[in-house]
Amino acid sequence: MTIKSLPKVAASLLLLLFFSSTIDAQTKKLKRPKSRVGATNIDRFVKESFDLYDKVYMYDGYAAAGKPLDDDDIDVLEDALTDLDVVMETAPDIVSDIKGLSALKKAKATLQVNRAKKALSYSIKTAKELLSGQRERDEQETDSDEETESSDDSNSNTSNNDSSNQNETEAETEPENISDNLEIYSKFDYVPGDELIFFEDFSQDFVGDFPARWNTNGSGEVVKINKVDGNWLELKSGYNIMFIPDINNLPEDYTIEFDVISQGMGRGTSSTARLSVILSDDNKFRKGAEHYVEVSIPFGQYGAFDFRAQNYFNRGGGDINSGIKADIRKEVLNQPHFSISVTKKRYRLWLNEVKYIDIPRFVQELNVLNHIKFHINNFKDGEERIFISNLKVAKGGVDLRRKLLSEGKISTNGILFDSGSANIKPQSYGIIRQISQVLMQDETINLNIIGHTDADGPDNTNLKLSKNRAAAVRQALIDVYKISGDRLVTDGKGESEPVGDNSTADGKAQNRRVEFVKN
Repeated sequence: MTIKSLPKVAASLLLLLFFSSTIDAQTKKLKRPKSRVGATNIDRFVKESFDLYDKVYMYDGYAAAGKPLDDDDIDVLEDALTDLDVVMETAPDIVSDIKGLSALKKAKATLQVNRAKKALSYSIKTAKELLSGQRERDEQETDSDEETESSDDSNSNTSNNDSSNQNETEAETEPENISDNLEIYSKFDYVPGDELIFFEDFSQDFVGDFPARWNTNGSGEVVKINKVDGNWLELKSGYNIMFIPDINNLPEDYTIEFDVISQGMGRGTSSTARLSVILSDDNKFRKGAEHYVEVSIPFGQYGAFDFRAQNYFNRGGGDINSGIKADIRKEVLNQPHFSISVTKKRYRLWLNEVKYIDIPRFVQELNVLNHIKFHINNFKDGEERIFISNLKVAKGGVDLRRKLLSEGKISTNGILFDSGSANIKPQSYGIIRQISQVLMQDETINLNIIGHTDADGPDNTNLKLSKNRAAAVRQALIDVYKISGDRLVTDGKGESEPVGDNSTADGKAQNRRVEFVKN
């Protein structure tokens, strides 16, 4: 019987019994090589080996600290064990690859591959013991591979030691607030549109139904996902199967945002397993009649695959059919957020905080693309699953900076927070960045930041939440953009000043907003 066949409940009980006993210290962290050999297959083998090792070592650290593993942790370990077997099977081929290297690279490659194999052996043994509840700890291991890998690595011992100490604490320490360590967001330049056209979180649909405001020629249903908030639409894979929200008129300038959850992806996932976002001239079950643009997002895991961008206009094809280099394998597995901005002919796409596509004349004809379609294909039925939610389409074109300066007040629902929380979502920092630019340009300006919520939940809870959210935006301006706190005051109105209908998803999205008012 394989480890994969162990019932999760039995494994959980074994783990609980295991953690109730005395646990010795965790084994010493093996050191990941700090430099590359320069041979693609060898470098990939070493990287994948240590990526899996780090994952297993983290859970081993939980066990050493007496922290129980939940069902999701067990799922991760089971998947890691499968991946470990796949990587280990490639080891003989990697050894063969070493033979063709120069003497210097051969020595370096041999050292790194041996270290990677040691990491794999530890990971397989430890993962099996953790899953069966029979983790046995020997005396602390030492990392004997201390030889210098090459003259380029003369400082690697110090950096490896620092990295080792850091890695041992990273598994146990998480940022207290999502606004911590956000230097990367200070350059994030995506700004959502300011006038809501369509919002869909499937909160008005029954689980098991196809959503009321969508159409398809295939199949799909609204589901709930364990440990993830809200409802999600599961898309079904198939040739020319389209999922079309009820959007019938797109302006020249607009933005599209949505969240994705993937399940079951692994090294066996096809390089052609893709999610496509299509802007089309019709709402039929095809890419388009005479005009469309399409960007497809890769979900394959055994290699780094391109974004693909294609446009088609006037029945005669298009100027663009390109592959855009990107390694997004980790990102697509961790509930990615996609943001798209269309500004007349210009098309830009961000995954989380990174911009991957910026094509200035992707939309060759204006005012002909009025519909949005989603399509997935080449995912294994019943094994590899794709879910989307929080689709937001908004009209763009208003520069919030100019509006704040000219009118003295702006209101935006583009600053998003975790559900029921004051934690700012990363994709919101483009707007906060614009606010900071106004404050930097004119140091005489002071702002009142006012939070608003929808009507879900008790009045007093929403009032407190709105105040906390305004305070979180203030703190982001201080921490990320170095604005003086003396220039910023906050307030919250809760649900008391709605601008939309709280009985609809669109209305709720309009009511969840932040106002900035010049004092």
